[in-house]
Amino acid sequence: MVPGVSTDGSTTSFTPLVVLELASDTKQEAIAWLLSRIRDPQRTGGAELLVEQLGPGDGGSEKENPNLFLVGATWDRLLSGAEEVGLFKEFSDGSMRGFTCANKHNFKHFEGDGDSFLTMAECQYIIKHELDTLRAKDETHVPGHPRAKLYPGKSIIRRLQSKGILIQVFPLHEKEELKRLSYAWYQKMKLSFQPLDDIRHYYGEGQALYFGFLEYFTFALVPLAMIGVPYYLFDWENYDKYVVFAVFNLVWCTVILELWKRCSTSLAYSWGTLSRKKAFEEPRPGFHGVLGFNPVTGREEPLYSNTKRQLRIYLVSLPFVLLCLYLSLYVMMIYFLMEGWALSVHDEEPTFWTGILLFIPSVIYAVVIEIMNLVYRYAAEFLTEWENHRLESSYQNHLVLKVLVFNFFNCFASLFYIAFVMQDMVLLRQSLATLLITSQILNQVMEAFLPYWLQRRRNKKMMRKVQKRKAMADAELPLAEQVRLEADMSTYLGTFDDYLELFLLFGYVSLFSCVYPLAAVLVVLNNITEVYSDAFKMCHVFKRPFSEPAANIGVWQLAFEAMSVIAVVTNCSLIGMSPQVKAYFPESEMQLILWTVAIEHGLLAFKFILSFIIPDVPKHIQIKLSRLEFESLEALKKKKMLEASELTKGIQ
Repeated sequence: MVPGVSTDGSTTSFTPLVVLELASDTKQEAIAWLLSRIRDPQRTGGAELLVEQLGPGDGGSEKENPNLFLVGATWDRLLSGAEEVGLFKEFSDGSMRGFTCANKHNFKHFEGDGDSFLTMAECQYIIKHELDTLRAKDETHVPGHPRAKLYPGKSIIRRLQSKGILIQVFPLHEKEELKRLSYAWYQKMKLSFQPLDDIRHYYGEGQALYFGFLEYFTFALVPLAMIGVPYYLFDWENYDKYVVFAVFNLVWCTVILELWKRCSTSLAYSWGTLSRKKAFEEPRPGFHGVLGFNPVTGREEPLYSNTKRQLRIYLVSLPFVLLCLYLSLYVMMIYFLMEGWALSVHDEEPTFWTGILLFIPSVIYAVVIEIMNLVYRYAAEFLTEWENHRLESSYQNHLVLKVLVFNFFNCFASLFYIAFVMQDMVLLRQSLATLLITSQILNQVMEAFLPYWLQRRRNKKMMRKVQKRKAMADAELPLAEQVRLEADMSTYLGTFDDYLELFLLFGYVSLFSCVYPLAAVLVVLNNITEVYSDAFKMCHVFKRPFSEPAANIGVWQLAFEAMSVIAVVTNCSLIGMSPQVKAYFPESEMQLILWTVAIEHGLLAFKFILSFIIPDVPKHIQIKLSRLEFESLEALKKKKMLEASELTKGIQ
């Protein structure tokens, strides 16, 4: 926990954890009503939190939004909130158990009043949960805003967000803790593991699992890179030798994904999210519909016909995705025309410059692919929003599916065409190398250099504004300026784009790396810089995101496994096309195809057997989970027996 600081910098019992920013034109009666609901006791429907308005900063001006509010909570309120959200903490016997206030002194590290028992990220998550569960009572609309309708039992915060009254809610950075994390994470160059426990402590399990997967994927690529370098150096033009590399590739992509499940399970258990029950999902802020009663909660809320949603999906979204795939195919054909033109120019006059010209079409195509992916992403978000999904999980699943299908087709269609239609392995190798290198250069510019420049520019602007009023020297920014600086930072949009980038890199390595063995080496180098650039952005470019409890990487695990299945088919086909294998079937091409299909089915069967043999949950964790379940059942039996004996005594 950070020390309590008030808006004027003096030490108080109030610890600001979360910032609420309302629109500058919000009516005073609406502000007073919201603050009273946040402060009201829980028994009357309030959140029972502490809230103060942020005062003007040292560089204050009339343009600054005055409607910034700091939210915190008493320690007892945070502990009761930890029980409400089902937080798991380490028990005195070393197991992970759901926290209860009645049993708090039996939890490890709960000393005295337990002031360091909860991490700041956990405290901020609790406050966010309490704000989200603030519900309208008998109000019909937000005071002063008659168009902002309220429905009994509906989330107030989500309604204010959807109506644009509440601009943003974000957790504050803790400056000293952030400095320590920055130093351990990326400021000192070292060959070691990332501080995943520290990342989880500061940002939560969702972020820590992403960086854990990024690290795991990087180390898993090392054997593939070590085997690929000699192939590249000693017999780079001999395609026949890559059959062994393709076979190794098949086993590799299956084993690493199965071992990652075990690794993520161990991390989730140690962080207390493996057995944690998923909270009941509230409707998304943008969800709208006709007012009715939810049959599950019994509350009055907007309802939307599932038939209408399905019609939107299949009659609008699906045709749009197919149209985009057609446009991607059309662009690919233009690329092949450019490739043919460059090749004809080089054949007519083979010089150094015409040799360079051979790579130009691939570079242009790689840039166009990145632009198309970006434009399509915005279109996919708009369409998925228009489909009006009630739950955030449903929205994310439909968005992921749309984006993955297009990105996979857009990035890999040309490689499949070259490999299996043109059957030009030299061009396949050249295209794969160019696409991979160009996309990595573009990603590094967009993800590392651009955010660094924006952060330096933003900080200089803020310091100039502060220094108009007083010289800062090396002193830290006062709280008011720090809050306004963070409010102007970019909002972190989650791990979606990060996982998508890793998914595409995994595809480049697993699908076609047998014809370009250096692919794994390039991805390793990319991932190392990715760790440092992502760490820098999280610490200094983006607002601090709310902690998101997670037990695994979710739908992305299925995406990577689907890619590994496609990799089996692709690599078997490449092996079947090799001159070395074709030599065994000089007269019957059909026999070669049948053998290739049979081996591919056998490898798929082996893959699924391997996934069955390797358990997702390590044995020692299975034992601990079973022991907890047994103890819970025994405790329930004792409770029932005690209640029965008391009832018998009462009757007598």
